Amino acid sequence: MSDFVSVTALAENAGSRIDKFVSESVPDLTRSAVQNLIAQNSITVDGRPISKNYKVRCGDKVCVDIPDPQPLEAQAENIPLDIVYEDNDLLVVNKPKGMVVHPAHGNYNGTLVNALLYHCGNSLSGINGVIRPGIVHRIDKNTSGLLIVAKNDSSHRILSEQIKAHSFTREYEAVVVGSFKDTDGTVDAPIGRHKTDRKKMCVTTENSRNAVTHYSVIKQYGGFAHIRLRLETGRTHQIRVHMAYIGHPVLGDDVYGKPYKLLDGQCLHARKIGFIHPSSGQYMEFTSPLPDYFECILKKIGKM
Repeated sequence: MSDFVSVTALAENAGSRIDKFVSESVPDLTRSAVQNLIAQNSITVDGRPISKNYKVRCGDKVCVDIPDPQPLEAQAENIPLDIVYEDNDLLVVNKPKGMVVHPAHGNYNGTLVNALLYHCGNSLSGINGVIRPGIVHRIDKNTSGLLIVAKNDSSHRILSEQIKAHSFTREYEAVVVGSFKDTDGTVDAPIGRHKTDRKKMCVTTENSRNAVTHYSVIKQYGGFAHIRLRLETGRTHQIRVHMAYIGHPVLGDDVYGKPYKLLDGQCLHARKIGFIHPSSGQYMEFTSPLPDYFECILKKIGKM
């Protein structure tokens, strides 16, 4: 079985590549997923299969044959992990830049969850299901740094409650574009899904949730700044959205800012994490040194 979606291109869509047009018109499909469907001849224009380079014309009737999703279950993979701390209840892991946290469409292998399943076996909480076992909170693929993983459901619930109550410490460091007049500040602006680009978030009052980010300048570098950020809430892409909103996009952020030739994605590192241990009741805090890519960027902008 499959679903058929039909979309008619308007004048404003003329000239767009077919994969871009379909991924923007069908929010559930990523651009890579669309390219796979094109290769399978599952996307037609006026009844004819097309190539991935096809440019949309006004009036084109684009039909997309979307196969039913296959049930997913993450598989264990022998991928090295940088484990900062581990006990019977949880792990603190230092995620490298470029690693996806859990499998999703287009990224079924090589994720943090695949590595955790190999390391922990069945000792991961099941609250988030078979595709996200143990995952209490996430950081973006191109954000490096610390995150916590729960080994059992009780720990997962207790840690999630701390995040909800804003008692969970999460500090980041970033290089952002532009200079600051004030060395400290707070961005208090609600975040919700972007109206036209469903893969993006934005500051909005419609269907949004409150979001608060505190920041302080560590050092200014002419047209850049090295800053520290503390999350009071944990919305999707919160730091990236908030920094772009105040005119200081994270360096290299090709979604909310501009790409940077020396970076694959944003210069953002989850430096510190702190929480009350679910069993002992003791406060624990861990820090991660700035990774090589971050240090290289600081040296580069320091010479400008």
